[in-house]
Amino acid sequence: MSSLIPAVIVPAFIPSPSQGVWHVLGLPIRAYALCILAGIFAGYWLTRRRWVARGGSPTVLSDIMFWAIPFGLVGARIYHVATDAELYFGEGRHPIDALKIWHGGLGIWGAVGFGVLGAYLACRRAKVPFLPVLDAVAPGVALAQIFGRFGNYFNQELFGKPTTRPWGLEIDPAHRPDGFAEFATFHPTFLYEAVWNLGVMALIIFLGRRVTLGHGRAFFLYVAAYCAGRAWIENMRIDTVNHFLGLRLNVWTSIILFVLAVAALVISFRKHPGQEDISTGPAAGQPTIEPADAAPATAEPTDVAAAEPTQDTTSAGESTPDSTAVVPDDGKRD
Repeated sequence: MSSLIPAVIVPAFIPSPSQGVWHVLGLPIRAYALCILAGIFAGYWLTRRRWVARGGSPTVLSDIMFWAIPFGLVGARIYHVATDAELYFGEGRHPIDALKIWHGGLGIWGAVGFGVLGAYLACRRAKVPFLPVLDAVAPGVALAQIFGRFGNYFNQELFGKPTTRPWGLEIDPAHRPDGFAEFATFHPTFLYEAVWNLGVMALIIFLGRRVTLGHGRAFFLYVAAYCAGRAWIENMRIDTVNHFLGLRLNVWTSIILFVLAVAALVISFRKHPGQEDISTGPAAGQPTIEPADAAPATAEPTDVAAAEPTQDTTSAGESTPDSTAVVPDDGKRD
């Protein structure tokens, strides 16, 4: 009976992709770029659903994302180049490579930081409350990161230490760093982080249905939860990065942002336990109604005699003013 069952060969590792670039009509189509674009669209889709569910206008959100997304992409590259400047500047390096974003190298903290800045500028310009936008986008950022991490898979980059586990990732010899040429499989940190981000996204959505996550709390929760995972995943990686006090720079970034996010979360719960209403006003696509100009407290009379009737207090023997005298109106009143 068992002989009739075809044998299924299961590889003892995760194979690397055979290629990460396809040429169509002479144009290179890169898997890394496709993963980034897929992440942007998926993140925007989830953000839009959350924004509309709270009463916000999808058109208003589109205008905000029109600012946030380009800011985020530029910021991601700036952060990467700034924290790994030795890869692009110095002897034997080519600074022009800093512009070759298709080779990989997007720092998530630069993407989030600059994306938040772009969203803030757009919100201020449109008079839309800023923190509800952060709460709406929080799980969407985690979802976008899931897709983006698979771009690292296609580029065979940012993997972890060597491992013989069944889920070890096969890396071609050309992509193995110095000192690791004899190892064939490595920890798939891209996959670890993708799975962790899936949990972060689920956590925000789950808690959002049981507690009120307003005034930025969903976003603070995203930062804290992501940092908690990124810290230990980052320590597994073997790519060349700068260190500070024995830890990788991104580990320090994760620790600092985790502390700040938890503090912001606690403060927000204590001071603003509710949630903003965005179903009316600019966030809902309704024009801002300016209050009518208030009438002046005192009107300038045009007829002095009518505005200031005189009281006859003259007594016998006193002369009265000439009724035909002209009183000049110089607009001043004592």
